[in-house]
Amino acid sequence: MELAYRTKRTAMQKTSQSSPSRRPDNTAYKQQQLPACRVQLTASRVLLCFFATGLSCLAMGIVLLLSAKGIQEVEINYTETCADCAALRENADNFDKECSCSIPFNIPQAMQGDVYMFYKLYGFYQNLYQYVLSRSNIQLVGTDVKTPSFSHTTSTRPKTSKSQCSIKELPGGQTRTVKPPSWSQPAYELDADTPENNGFTNDAFIVWMRTAAFPTFKKLYRRLHRTQHFTEGLPAGSYSLHITYNFPVTKFHGEKSVVLSTLTWSGGSSLFLGLAYTVTGAVTWLAFFSMMAVYVTMEKRI
Repeated sequence: MELAYRTKRTAMQKTSQSSPSRRPDNTAYKQQQLPACRVQLTASRVLLCFFATGLSCLAMGIVLLLSAKGIQEVEINYTETCADCAALRENADNFDKECSCSIPFNIPQAMQGDVYMFYKLYGFYQNLYQYVLSRSNIQLVGTDVKTPSFSHTTSTRPKTSKSQCSIKELPGGQTRTVKPPSWSQPAYELDADTPENNGFTNDAFIVWMRTAAFPTFKKLYRRLHRTQHFTEGLPAGSYSLHITYNFPVTKFHGEKSVVLSTLTWSGGSSLFLGLAYTVTGAVTWLAFFSMMAVYVTMEKRI
């Protein structure tokens, strides 16, 4: 028995010597004994972090709100003024009949600096699922459509409507497109003064195709050319806005406006970002005072 045990132990030693050991080297790195920085979250440090975070968010929110309040903005709603044109344009067959209206408005205080013109829509759900699906990226990049005819989904209505249309080759590299019902001219004639600003590369068309997140939105249309009497901005006084009406909004109880506005370093007149920072700072400070009260109470008990 003793001889067999010695023989077995000798065999195990030979086997262990022949095969490499899986034990890691006895070094500080492999034994995970290197010095490390261990953050100890004490009550005072946590309270200090909450206080600093709340203070910075509140300060940023107040600055953003003051900046947004300093923006000058004039909105001209012409939904009711151009009601006759809207009734005419409800019928898509009247696309070749031009209808215009003039809206007088007043600017009580001079708008200094750059002045931007926006068009604003109320109640238009541009983020509607069917509307988003009606966008054809293949068509926008100018790729040929192989079929001789297609069912075009219009992008100028709150609800998609399909109509059989024939395909027409367009000049300037634009191919395979048709004019939506409410458009007064096809895509390749959007800008008669600047030939290179036509088709799907038209600036206004590109801005329109960016889907808005909310049913009430405004999008940039023009910027004031600061020459002659407008070098300092838009002077105070009485003005008249001449509008050629194309897109009707009365079917879905929407409204249309033109907005003249200045901008600041923080953007437009939206209060969302400033309110978000302010609310975040207020909630953080509320948590700070709550934890401070609990900490002081527990410390007194101890």
